[in-house]
Amino acid sequence: MSGGRPLPPEDDAPRAASLGDAGPINLLALAEKICHRYRDEFPDEKERYGVNGYAWCVHDNQHLLNWGAQSVNGFFDVKQEVSWLANVLEARGFPVDRLARNLDIGAEVVGREVTGPAGAQLADTLTEAASFVRSGEFVDYVPDD
Repeated sequence: MSGGRPLPPEDDAPRAASLGDAGPINLLALAEKICHRYRDEFPDEKERYGVNGYAWCVHDNQHLLNWGAQSVNGFFDVKQEVSWLANVLEARGFPVDRLARNLDIGAEVVGREVTGPAGAQLADTLTEAASFVRSGEFVDYVPDD
């Protein structure tokens, strides 16, 4: 953070992911749609986080969508990844209820934009991740091995 506002993301978030029968999905385009809706709901974030806040929104949503897709594909435990992010954000003073709402918006966007059963599975995965964050279980989450 610089002067209370975040610096831009330093790593490249994934731009696309394979998703079962839906084939490759454009994570960047979906993340941008999510962030436009999110910013409409939380306009105070523009003042609080500045331009880089939007960059982080897109960046984090690309990761959230990728983790969700990889979970649908059977490669990731989305709860483990979301738990990590929620804990990081909470430690930085970010209200995690907004992360949950962001995941809800993501589910809505995916439901409209990604066709087929795998798209529906991804939307459901994001909805479940939102409920997981709201439950507070992310704080002490330990994945099943």
